[in-house]
Amino acid sequence: MKMKISILTIVFLVSIVMLSIFVANVANLIATDSDEEMIQRPKGEEPRKYNIGDKMDNLMWFLQISDIHISIFKDPSRITELKEFCDVTVDAFNPPVVLASGDLTDAKKKDAMGSKQVLDEWKHYKRVLDESGVLKRTTWLDVRGNHDNFNVLNLKSSENYYLNYSVQGKYHPRSYLHHINHKSEKYSFIAIDACLEPGPKRPFNFVGFLDEPEIDKIKKLAQHSKELGSDYIIWFGHYPTSCILSQCDNGLREIMAEHREGMVYLCGHYHTLGGIAPQMYTLQRGGYLELELADWKDNRMYRIGVIDHGQFSFSDNQHNDWPVALITNPKHILFSMPQRENIKSIIESTHMRILAFSTVPIKAVSVRIDDEKWVQCRKVEGSLYVATWNASRYLKGIHSIKTRVVDELNRKKEVAQMFALDGSRMSFKLLPRFLLMSDASKIK
Repeated sequence: MKMKISILTIVFLVSIVMLSIFVANVANLIATDSDEEMIQRPKGEEPRKYNIGDKMDNLMWFLQISDIHISIFKDPSRITELKEFCDVTVDAFNPPVVLASGDLTDAKKKDAMGSKQVLDEWKHYKRVLDESGVLKRTTWLDVRGNHDNFNVLNLKSSENYYLNYSVQGKYHPRSYLHHINHKSEKYSFIAIDACLEPGPKRPFNFVGFLDEPEIDKIKKLAQHSKELGSDYIIWFGHYPTSCILSQCDNGLREIMAEHREGMVYLCGHYHTLGGIAPQMYTLQRGGYLELELADWKDNRMYRIGVIDHGQFSFSDNQHNDWPVALITNPKHILFSMPQRENIKSIIESTHMRILAFSTVPIKAVSVRIDDEKWVQCRKVEGSLYVATWNASRYLKGIHSIKTRVVDELNRKKEVAQMFALDGSRMSFKLLPRFLLMSDASKIK
């Protein structure tokens, strides 16, 4: 009996130890404290401080759409509503750039079990972009997803329709850089193509892979962005970094961490995990944000990303839900990046800043902090609305800010977020952190 108890005790203790090790490893894995925060920055290397006031300068926004999954067998409204997006939504925002981060087509057989590249799906994709005229009004940056690579032997394969029916494929078959000068600043958009070669059939094409030549190419693209004098890099691709395998010890995450002008990595692929994780966001340990966008396929989601005086903000929105409102100053506490953004820009700012968009003119924009009175905002130009504030009143603790936008059709939108000026932080949800911060290359 004593022997039995002692064995059970040993098994129990070993189990506790193993569980503790597992929990410690997971906790370390999903810790969002930047590795860079352990290192003292040399004086003068802190992020640039901006004078945030009521001007349109140092402000740029763009759109992202992901996992479109155009199909000739399922849900034709994916196609018709994509045309609405190109016709109406893009016009309402008037962005210099739209990112289409993979799975442009569905590439499934009629039984939805097997996979094959379907030429007609690619023709629908190209037709929508051509007929809408969106390519004349903005720059459309598309990149392949795993569905766009099902059953594709190699880049030169006759079934690699991305080369001829996408916007960027004929110029950039894999990863590439697009650079823009917007007002007084320069921005580089770097597309990451992590598709397997050869492209396996479904369902063996879920993870991405970057071999050494592609990693070297991405490093050169990032270096080229520096040579172009880019103030900011926006990284985007289909696969989250958690499911990209690499031949190199210093993979994609390390490259993005090294380039401090890189604000964010934007991706798709996970489709909200069947609704379990509709908002999949995290701050990676390299100091930049990683933001998965819910799919267009079933959820009809798209994103607006904004860099306003060195502060990155974003809003994920459902198609045809108007108006759209986004508070850019003071920015959301959850998405602060201490190694990429200078909080003094907010502390010393003179105005709260709100972007408001709709398909019709905006009638009114108001804002309030905590439980104070609502304040009417003044339109500056285009979509920018501002109201003066005294930031010194909010230097301690976490505060709330809310904006209310009304358009001429009396459609209303209220957006609220938390902010802090003393370095206080909030934590991302556990499941999204785990999904985005785990590392497939370390699973053995």
